Amino acid sequence: MKKFRKVLDGLTTSSPGGTIGSPSSGSAAGTPTSAPTSKEIDVQETLLSEDFQLCKTVRHGFPHQPTALAFDPVQKILAVGSRTGGIRILGRPGVDCYCQHESGAAVLQLQFLINEGALVTACADDTLHLWNLRQRRPAVLHSLKFNRERITFCHLPFMSKWLYVGTERGNTHIVNIESFVLSGYVIMWNKAIELATKTHPGPVVHLSDCPKDEGKLLIGFESGTIVQWDLRGKKADFRIYYDEAIHSVGWHHEGKQFMCSHSDGSLSMWNLRNTTKPFQVTFPHGKIQKDGRKESCKPILKVEYKTSRNSEPFVIFSGGLSYDKAGRRPTLTIMHGKAITVLEMDYPIVEFMALCETPYNNEVQEPYAVAVLLEKDLIVVDLTQSNFPVFENPYPMDIHESPVTCTAYFADCPPDIIPILYSIGAKHKKTGYSHKEWPVAGGLWTLGSNTYPEIIVTGHADGSIKFWDASAITLQMLYKLKTSKAFEKPKPAEGRAAEMVEEDPFAVQMVSWCPHSRIFCVVGISAHIILYRFSKYEANTQIVSLEVRLQCETEDVITPSENENNPCFSECGSHSPQAHHQHLASPGGVTPEGNKDSVPCLKVKDRMVRVPPGYQAELVIQLLWADGEPPQQITSLDINSAYGLLALGNCNGLAVVDFLQKTILLCVSTLDLYGAADPYQRLTRSPRRNRQSTSEFCMRGLSNFYSDSKKRIRTSYQSLTELSDNQQSVDMERSKSPTSGYASRRAMLQQFHGVTMYSHDEHPTSAPYCWSERESRENSFSRSRSSSVCSIDRDTKEAITTLQFGESYGRKSDAMPTPCLWVGTSLGVVLLVPMSIPTDQEERTEEPVTIGPSGTVLMLKGSVLRFSFLDCTGALLQSPHEVWRDVNASEEPDRPRRRKLVNFSPSSSQDNCGEGHLAVVCSEKQAKVLLMPSQSCLFVHNITESSFVLRADVVSVCNSVCLACFCANGHVMTLSLPSLRPLMDVNYLPLTDMRIARTFCFTNGGQALYLSSPTEIQRITYSQEMCDNLQEMLGELFTPIETPEAQNRGFLKGFFGGNSHSFDREELFGEASAGKASRSLAQHIPGQAGMEGMKVAASGVMGDLARARVALDERGQRLGELEDRTALMMTSAETFSKHAHELMLKCKDKKWYQL
Repeated sequence: MKKFRKVLDGLTTSSPGGTIGSPSSGSAAGTPTSAPTSKEIDVQETLLSEDFQLCKTVRHGFPHQPTALAFDPVQKILAVGSRTGGIRILGRPGVDCYCQHESGAAVLQLQFLINEGALVTACADDTLHLWNLRQRRPAVLHSLKFNRERITFCHLPFMSKWLYVGTERGNTHIVNIESFVLSGYVIMWNKAIELATKTHPGPVVHLSDCPKDEGKLLIGFESGTIVQWDLRGKKADFRIYYDEAIHSVGWHHEGKQFMCSHSDGSLSMWNLRNTTKPFQVTFPHGKIQKDGRKESCKPILKVEYKTSRNSEPFVIFSGGLSYDKAGRRPTLTIMHGKAITVLEMDYPIVEFMALCETPYNNEVQEPYAVAVLLEKDLIVVDLTQSNFPVFENPYPMDIHESPVTCTAYFADCPPDIIPILYSIGAKHKKTGYSHKEWPVAGGLWTLGSNTYPEIIVTGHADGSIKFWDASAITLQMLYKLKTSKAFEKPKPAEGRAAEMVEEDPFAVQMVSWCPHSRIFCVVGISAHIILYRFSKYEANTQIVSLEVRLQCETEDVITPSENENNPCFSECGSHSPQAHHQHLASPGGVTPEGNKDSVPCLKVKDRMVRVPPGYQAELVIQLLWADGEPPQQITSLDINSAYGLLALGNCNGLAVVDFLQKTILLCVSTLDLYGAADPYQRLTRSPRRNRQSTSEFCMRGLSNFYSDSKKRIRTSYQSLTELSDNQQSVDMERSKSPTSGYASRRAMLQQFHGVTMYSHDEHPTSAPYCWSERESRENSFSRSRSSSVCSIDRDTKEAITTLQFGESYGRKSDAMPTPCLWVGTSLGVVLLVPMSIPTDQEERTEEPVTIGPSGTVLMLKGSVLRFSFLDCTGALLQSPHEVWRDVNASEEPDRPRRRKLVNFSPSSSQDNCGEGHLAVVCSEKQAKVLLMPSQSCLFVHNITESSFVLRADVVSVCNSVCLACFCANGHVMTLSLPSLRPLMDVNYLPLTDMRIARTFCFTNGGQALYLSSPTEIQRITYSQEMCDNLQEMLGELFTPIETPEAQNRGFLKGFFGGNSHSFDREELFGEASAGKASRSLAQHIPGQAGMEGMKVAASGVMGDLARARVALDERGQRLGELEDRTALMMTSAETFSKHAHELMLKCKDKKWYQL
C-alpha cells in the first residue's frame, strides 16, 4: 500500500521526460493564467504487482482447421485436434478444455486410453505425446520423437498398454504406453508382404486387432494390400492384393469378416475363410450407365461397420458420390439393412466416428449416434430414430456463422439482463432436434462461488449481433439481432457504383451498449449508426432517419512551420459552433457529372414495421456522400442515456445527435472544434465551388485515394475472418518488425480504425506537392515533431479517435461539474465540449441542448485512445445513465412514468465531484492523469517507445482500479491509478495480427478476450486472484467410473471361437523377449511441464499418488541412464580383459631377458 500526497500550487510535478508544464513532456496549454486553489490529493493505492498474473482461462468456439476426432465411450468425452497443434476436449456443458502442443505441429490422430484418463496424440512432426487428463489442465507426460520414419496411423486396443504405430515406409512399430519407449518387436514391410512382390505396398493406412483373436493384427497398406499378421508366430496368416487403393477398414464384431472402403467409391466385404477375393463388392452411389459401365465415383474415405442386436448392421461411410453433378454438398451415408439415408452437410467432412454402447470390439456394438467433424462445425446424429435427427449442440460452435468483425466484453452486468435476454432469444431457437440429451456428457463441472453476470457481444459481417452469456467461464447464446432488417434490400449497382459497393454493406464495425438503460448502438461499415431500445413487447414502429453531411469544408492539413515546436494555446471561452448541418430526409440525388451527392449508402425502411420483442430499432444515423465521394468510416462513438445524446466522429469531424428529440445538435469539422486554440498551422480555406481548379492542390481529397481506401475498408474486417492455410509465411513476415508485419504503423492503424488517415507518401502521383522530409518507419518514434505529436503523424488527417460523455468541468473557471463531451484526436489532442442540458423531463423533450467547444485541454504523444474519470479518493466515477423503462408497456393515464436518472443531478454532481475530480487520458504512447478543473497534470507515464498501444481501458480489479493496456508488440501492461506506477508487463502475444488487434478488449474483474482464430474466442485473466481460483472454476475431465465387464461368451462360443484372452502382449513385446529398439529410431522426451503441472495441481491422496508416479518416472529415467553407463563400463572392461589376455599369451613362453 502506498500513499500519495500532491500539493498543487500552480506548478505541476516533474515527470521522467522533464517538467509536466514544459513542452518536452507534452503537457497542457502551458502555464495557467491563474494559479488554482491549493488542494491536497490523498489517494490510498492498494494494488501491488503481486495482485497481477497473466494466464489463459478458457477458449470458446469451434476449433479452427480441425484434423482429428476421438471419443472415450466410457468417460463419454470427445477430443478434436487441429492443424495448429491445438486439442479441444469436450464433455458435458461446462467441461471444455483447450490444450496446445508446444511444437504447433498439426494433430494427425487422437487415441484415448479408454477409461484411463489419458490421451495419445500423433502429430505431423512425427512425435507421439501422452497427455494426462486426470488434472483440470492436461499436460504432456511423455513424448516420443521418430527420427527416421513418418507416422501415418496409430491403433491402441482396449485395455492394452501397447500402441501400434504404422509408418510411411510400411513398417509397424510397437510403443509401450507406460514408459513410452519402443519395443524391439517390429513388423517390417518386406516381411509382411510376399518376397516375390517387387513393388512397395505404400504407407500403412490401417491397423486393427482381430475381434476374435487379439494375437492377429490386420495391416492395411495404401496400395490395396491387406495382411493379417500373427503376432505370436511372427508370420502372415494371409495376404490380400486388391486393385484399388484402401482408405479404411471396419470389422464385424465376431471377427469373421471385415469391410474395406476404396478410392473408386466401392465397398468390399471379405471373409476370413476365403481371402482370395471379396465375397461382395458394392458401389453404394454408383449407377449403371446406358453402355453397361458403372459411373465413376469419388473415394469413400472412411467406413464403419457396426452391429446391433435388434436390427440389421449399420454401415456408415463418407464420400462415394458420383462425379456427374458438380457442386454437390458433402454427404454422410447411413446404410441400415436395405435402407440408405444420405445426410448432406454444410461443410466438408473431416472425420466421423460411431458412438457405441460398449468399448469391447468383440461384442455387439449397438451404435446410438454418429459424431461428425466438419471443417466448420461439429454435429452428432441420433441413430436411434429412423429419420436420424441431429442433437442440439450445447457448445457455442456457431460463433463464426458469419465472420466476427468486432467484440465487446461486459463484466458485472445487472443481474436481470441475462434472464430477460435468454427468454427473448429462446423464442427464436431452431426446432427439429433430437429429443434425447446430448450424448457427450462426460466430466464434472459445478458453478463456482465467485461468479457474476458477464456478457460477450459479437458483431458479424452480415450485420448480425449476438449476445452471449459468459458467466462462470462458460458461453451460451442468449439473443441474436439482425441489423439489416432496418434497411431495404440494396439494389444491384451498375458502372462505377458497382465497383464501390460493399460485399457486406451491413458489416458491424463497433458496438456501444449501456446495460443499465439497455440502449444499444451499432456502427456499420456503410457509415451508419443504428440506435436500439429494448422492449419485452412487440410493437408497430417507424424508424426515424437522420442524415449527416460530415464533410471537410477546409483543407485542415498540418503544415510545418517555424514555431511548430511551440504550439500556442489560449483559453477558449464559450462560443457557438461554427457549423450545424441538419439533414432530415434531405432529397439526395446525382450531380450533372454523374456523381452521388447528399445520399446515404443504404436506404432505411420508411414504412411502419412490426418488430418482435427484444431490441427494436428507433433511430438510424447515416453519413452522406458529398460531391461524388463516399462518407468516411466512423472511427469513434459514445452514447449517454441520461443525457439523451449520441456523439460520433471520423477523420472529417464530429457530430452530436439528440436521440430524444431526433435532431442534430452539432456537425463540425475537427479544425472548427479548436476555435482560437488550434496548436497547428493549417492550410487556408479552399472554396468548394471551384473543385476542378483546386483538385490538384487538394491533398486530402478522398476521390484521389478512393480505390485504395476501399480496399482498406474491406480488409479492415475481412482480415479478421480470412481462413488462410498458409499461416507460416505470414508469421515469418510478422516476426520481422514489432508492429507484426505491417509496412508502417500508419498502415496498421488505417486497418485498425477503418479509413481514418491518409498520407502523401502513399500516393506520390496524386499531388505534385509533397513534404521535403520523409521519415522511415524505424525513425518515426524516435524523432518527434513536437512534444506530443510523432513525426509519422505529420502528414495525416486529424481524426476523432475517442469520445466520452461525463460530468466534468468544461472550463478552468467552472465551480461545479456540468455535462461534458471529451474528444480525443489522432494527433494526441484532447478537447472539451461543455453542454447545457435541461434537467426537467418536459423541458428536455422541448428545449434544445446547447453546446460550445471550450478549446484544447492537453496534448499527448500518439492518438488518444481512452478517457476515464476518478474522484479525489481514486474511486471510479460511473457515467450518468437512465434506468431502463419499457417504452411499449401500457401506462396509466393519470400516472405517466418519468425518466429515472442516476448520477445526473445537481445534488449527485456536488456529492461526487464538488471538489474536482481526476481525468485519466491514455494515448498510443503515454498516459496522463489530470486534476479538474485546473487541468493540471499530476502524473505522466510513457507506456512504450518502440511500439504503440492498441487498446486501453480503466478497469476495476481487487476492489480498486487500474489502467490496462495492450500493445502492438504483444505486451499486456497494467498501471496503478492515479500514480501510473507499472504493476505488470508481460510479453503475451509476440506475433500480433490485425484480428487480435481489432477484437482485443478488457473488462472488469481482471479479464480480457480476443479472437484467437476466425472461429474461436480466447479469454484470459491478468488477476492473481482469478488465477488462483481457476482450478475450481474449470471442469473435471476425468471422473472415476468402473470399467464395464465383458459379456460372458459362453462355453461353446469360447471353445470354438478361439482363445482371445490368453494373448500376453507383455511377454511378446517386452524387453526380455523382443529386446531393445534401436536408439536412433526414436527419441524419448520426458514431459517436464506435465510433471510440474501434476505437482502443482495434485493434492491429498491423489496428489501423493501423482507425486509418487513422478518420482518413479524420474527414478526410472536415472536407472536407465545408470544402466547405459554400466553397459559402457562392462564393454570397456571386456575389451581391456581381451587385450590383457592376448598380451599374456604372447609373453607366456618368453624368458625374462627376451621381454
